[in-house]
Amino acid sequence: MKMKHKGILIVVSGFSGAGKGTLMKQLVRTYDNYALSVSMTTRSPRAGEEEGKEYFFVSKEAFEEKISQEGLIEYASYCDNYYGTPRDYVEKQLEKGKDVILEIEIQGALKVKEKFPTALLLFVMPPGAAELKKRLVGRGTESPEVIQKRLKRATEEAEGIEKYDFIVINDKLEECVEEMHSLILAAHSTPNRNEEFINNMRKELEELI
Repeated sequence: MKMKHKGILIVVSGFSGAGKGTLMKQLVRTYDNYALSVSMTTRSPRAGEEEGKEYFFVSKEAFEEKISQEGLIEYASYCDNYYGTPRDYVEKQLEKGKDVILEIEIQGALKVKEKFPTALLLFVMPPGAAELKKRLVGRGTESPEVIQKRLKRATEEAEGIEKYDFIVINDKLEECVEEMHSLILAAHSTPNRNEEFINNMRKELEELI
């Protein structure tokens, strides 16, 4: 009897500028059992972003229609835009045994944990606050006003970090990717993610008595 490894839903959050996107792309490139979930958003695409790759870019009206159809696992408003996770793609990948990674902010992460109690919540952080501001400025994609808005948001998000399963410090990319992969592998062996295996073992033990 072997443990069946259905995929784990991995929720990755972190301050804007912490390097979540880079980290997850590297994780998917390095290991072959991950699927990145593509979120839906009403914000405008940044330079170089492609429809269906980084996000599904939709109008506010289209997003609200998806909400009414219960076609999203979670959704939230962030910096005056909607962000959400399409349900169909995620559930199909989990059934295939893929570990599905969702990059979502803290409000959405906690909603996912309510619906999927076995989801693994990881919070990505920079080595320090000064480094966070440096990364935001270095993007060159946002105005000083938006950067200040994101820093203010970070102070609010810092209040909810304790609700996550693990924090991951994104200092050196390769080391961070390896650490993240190790945490996910360990999560596959927790009792709450292997209830079927445990129950079968109990039945087999009873049959031997």
